[in-house]
Order: sequence, then structure tokens, then C-alpha cells
Amino acid sequence: MKRTTLCYIENSGAYLMLYRDRKPDDPNEGKWLGIGGKIEPGEEPDECNQREVLEETGLLLISAHFHGVIKFRADSYEDEDMYLYSSSDFVPADPEAAELYERTGAYEPPACSEGRLEWIPKEDLPGLPMWEGDKAFLGELLKGAERISMTLQYTGEKCTIISG
Repeated sequence: MKRTTLCYIENSGAYLMLYRDRKPDDPNEGKWLGIGGKIEPGEEPDECNQREVLEETGLLLISAHFHGVIKFRADSYEDEDMYLYSSSDFVPADPEAAELYERTGAYEPPACSEGRLEWIPKEDLPGLPMWEGDKAFLGELLKGAERISMTLQYTGEKCTIISG
């Protein structure tokens, strides 16, 4: 069973999203995702969330809200438990970017080896190409849900919510 984290980082009414288009044989290719990755052996979910956000975006999370665990069960992918977070409490790790962010509130994400990082206005998110299950829990997040836990059953790319 794979264990991962996913974080939606918010600034000025937009989420920092990753368009996956750079990894060979990537099952997420052509889809928009939040920021995250695999939990390493001996690592806690909160630590993984901090590490993945820093590695992929150059942002240091000051705090993050844990929403719950999303369980992915699939016929053609490894089962996964994903720890879902959100945050609007961050600073850029790069000192020049941090100074600019403090002065203007703007942050231009660096190049990412996994795809293109982009701030997407919240109202534009539902129309983006993404996994059906991601649309389900992201929809709850956009409604302001504090706790989000669900089990998603995938048959190929078709998703059924079996509990929420």
C-alpha cells in the first residue's frame, strides 16, 4: 500500500497546481494535481507534506491544515492512502523571493521537474483535466470542508465514491 500526501496551497483566491507533463510513464500525465508525493520510510505525513511542498515549489509551510485521509482503491494501480492538507501560511525559501512576496504578496514558482506549476483561480479548478476522485475531494475543499475523508474506487480511470 502506497502512502502519500497532497497539499493545496492557496494565495489570493488561487491554488498552486501542478500540471504533470515531464515524467516518463507518468500515470498522472496530462492532469492537474495539488502538491505532494510519497511518504518515505520513517517519515510522518506532516513531515512528508513539508518536504514535498518545499521540493516541488520552493515554499516553506509555516502551518498546514490536515483534512483527512483519502483512500484510493483500484484495479490497475497500487492502492493508496493519501493524507490531504491545505495551507495559505507559507514563505518562499529563497531570500529574494521571500522579500518580493513580503512586499507584493506575489510568488512565481520555480521550474519543477515533474511539470508546470501555476496559480489557478479557484473558480477555474473544476474545469481542469484531473482525476475524477480529485474533483470529488477538491470540491469539498472548495466548499470549505474542514474534514474530508473518503474512499474512492477506480476501475481504469472511472471513479466511484464508495464512502465519504
